[in-house]
Amino acid sequence: MPENANCSSASSCSKTSCEGCPSKEPKSMLEAMNAHSNIKHVIGVVSGKGGVGKSFVTASLAALMAKAGYKTGILDADITGPSIPKMFGVKGQVIGDETGMIPLESKEGIKIMSINLLMKDEEAPVVWRGPVIAGAVKQFWTDTCWGDIDYLFVDMPPGTGDVPLTVFQSLPVNGIIIVTSPQELVQMIVKKAYNMANMMHIPVLGVVENFSFLTCPDCGKEIKIFGESKIEEVSKTLGVKLLGKLPLNPAYAEAADKGVFYDIDNTYLDAAREILERI
Repeated sequence: MPENANCSSASSCSKTSCEGCPSKEPKSMLEAMNAHSNIKHVIGVVSGKGGVGKSFVTASLAALMAKAGYKTGILDADITGPSIPKMFGVKGQVIGDETGMIPLESKEGIKIMSINLLMKDEEAPVVWRGPVIAGAVKQFWTDTCWGDIDYLFVDMPPGTGDVPLTVFQSLPVNGIIIVTSPQELVQMIVKKAYNMANMMHIPVLGVVENFSFLTCPDCGKEIKIFGESKIEEVSKTLGVKLLGKLPLNPAYAEAADKGVFYDIDNTYLDAAREILERI
């Protein structure tokens, strides 16, 4: 009888040790991508809390890499609060065939899959329990014909609940980018996301701070609305790279509301582009 009596093969096993036994090895929970998808890199965009502009950073990264000549897509995993389609002016309903669902594209060629693109009324609330939401996210990976994608960005809901866990376990995530803001509790926020990634053995590519400052339209002075940033200290403590500090700019919100987010000239994330290109 093997040393592990709870092993599923215990009754038929003649070995005295479980060492080297396939039944002892942890089984992968990764889901196979759709047969009509060829995705090279999967990048998660996460935050420890809501309201820090995670979708803004996701959209910025996708646009940045598209402008650099890469084929990009966004899997909008924020099922109860989707915003990606509106930011790129993408409307309509996803259709499918025997091969799977076909994501919609922005006019610039960024492929998008979101729950809003599956609903007749984009303003209707999604009142689902966690397991159902997690299942939908998994289907966005397994049942979507993404085609050729260099970088698929996964815009996740805030926190460390069902959806981030599902993404980390089911998708071959190459790394995550943590989004935060300058408030005093920033260290706790970043550490929650950082610790979850470590638990799941997912590399942390770096941290992006949003709402870092507001540039006065009259004098050009940088105003620290949320106080002095602590992100350099936090990133140094955790040993992760600071990939950018983004301003609070009314023009960004206006572009997102009009669905012309791609037109934003965001030069604050060049360090993130360099990190992504080196993966």
